[in-house]
Amino acid sequence: MASTQEPTQMASSDPEKVVHVLGEPQTSVGDMKGDRIVDGHEAEVHRSLRQGLRRCYSAVFWSGFLSIAVIMEGYDAILLNSLYGLPSFKEKFGTEKEDGTYNITAKWQSIVSNAVMLGQFFGLFIAGWASDRYGFRKTVMATCVFTAAIIFMQFFATDLKVLTGAELLFGFPLSVFLTLTTVYAADVCPLVLRPYLTTWVNLCWTIGKVISAGVLRAFVNTESHWGYKVPFATQWIWPPIILIGTFFAPESPYWLVRQGRTEDARKSLNRLFGGFSPEEIENYLVQITATNQHEVELQAGTSYLHCLKGTNLRRTEIACMTWIVQPFCGFAIVGFATYFFEQAGFSPANAFSLSLGQQAIAFFGGIVMWFILPHVGRRTLMLWGLVISAITQIVVGGLGIPAPQGSVAWATGAVLMIYIFSYSMTIGPLAYIIVADLGSSRLRAKTAVLARNAYQVATVINNVLTSYQINSDDWNWRGKAGFFWGGFNVVLFIYCYFRLPEIKDRTFLELDLLFENKVPARQFKNYDVDVLRGVTGNEGALRERNSSYGDGE
Repeated sequence: MASTQEPTQMASSDPEKVVHVLGEPQTSVGDMKGDRIVDGHEAEVHRSLRQGLRRCYSAVFWSGFLSIAVIMEGYDAILLNSLYGLPSFKEKFGTEKEDGTYNITAKWQSIVSNAVMLGQFFGLFIAGWASDRYGFRKTVMATCVFTAAIIFMQFFATDLKVLTGAELLFGFPLSVFLTLTTVYAADVCPLVLRPYLTTWVNLCWTIGKVISAGVLRAFVNTESHWGYKVPFATQWIWPPIILIGTFFAPESPYWLVRQGRTEDARKSLNRLFGGFSPEEIENYLVQITATNQHEVELQAGTSYLHCLKGTNLRRTEIACMTWIVQPFCGFAIVGFATYFFEQAGFSPANAFSLSLGQQAIAFFGGIVMWFILPHVGRRTLMLWGLVISAITQIVVGGLGIPAPQGSVAWATGAVLMIYIFSYSMTIGPLAYIIVADLGSSRLRAKTAVLARNAYQVATVINNVLTSYQINSDDWNWRGKAGFFWGGFNVVLFIYCYFRLPEIKDRTFLELDLLFENKVPARQFKNYDVDVLRGVTGNEGALRERNSSYGDGE
């Protein structure tokens, strides 16, 4: 049984090195071979990025391929909010104003935008259940078929009510793609590749937004109904490609082990890690089995309720808050960028061009983050990201005080460019990395589901507030909304400082032991884990590191 007491300090002959004893033995894994566990763990921790790419190229390919499904989520995320600024869409679905122009009210903007969020909320629960029962491959393939059918509803929508229904149903597959691809990346990739493949999911989301912004920019001056129908139809490109590719993809070895299909898990690992020797495959398989059995002994069960029990509660809370940071740091202003820029004084064409430029910068920021990841900790990146976010939001608020005019509009656009670049290197992709790692192996998919649903709820609130804040027919705050979200950034910074642990370079088994022993968030980086003692039931110990952790703090 895991100890619940705080680590107790023992004397040490070395004044700079303190040993912390955890008390009772952690758990036992039966007849697991301790040498295989240690060998597998040591290889995992010390494997270089170059070795990972050279020897696990198949895992990189399949994880990267399945993640392109997220392009659709990113595409739809900017498509709908940007359509509110498209003249042909406003004329078809909006109401005429006294000056002869058309506008879609904040009420309908909120209803339509949040319909997809509501669909994702319920779709996520189905995704978590289906992936546990049928595996990742079958769940994703079935979702592709459903997606192609729902696009017909979007394409042939005749009014906002029908479009709302289509967006509600479209949220179901989007939630599956975004959540399961991240979990799949965490399951099939070794430790050194995991942050790159989970952030690739975020880059695919950005690619979708770039494509969406580009398509919308191309049709901004199209007066016929094709101005908004073609952007909807473009989504049909992805489902058949993803369906065929997923059919040939290997299943998650973690899921196969949970199903008791050890031989199938071994075959999956052989496909994923083609550069591994048979002995290395066995060591990796033993690690997966040991982690799974360790968690079974601690707390059997894989239901959503188990995410809220024992040490899993803390992990679920942090995962949920990590996703909530994204919308509440003020990112909705970027989501409504086209409409926001029009209210700030830009013409529709310039507004769409600037929105397209923002997405290109976001993609570049995601690439830059890959070069930062080996050197800076996740916690450090999140805290600095919130600091920059708060500053830029407040500056946007200040620029929103004067009446809309050309110079102010361009200055606001420039500040938002800085914001999106910083966001894309910190807050945006970090949610994918942290949430994929935080959940225990048996509850990873369901923890990700609960965290993403926390994001959906926060986004609904965010969308409603932002719609009213920047809509010319309602609060008409324009850029002054930045003051509101700048204040929220301060609150989020305080939470992350005290609750977000440093998980850089931690294996799943190490994280299990750190959470079991209630190590404070700010001390995670200072502890080393003896996995053999922690797993086999000998006296477990966490030793304070002497060397620099290399996370920039």
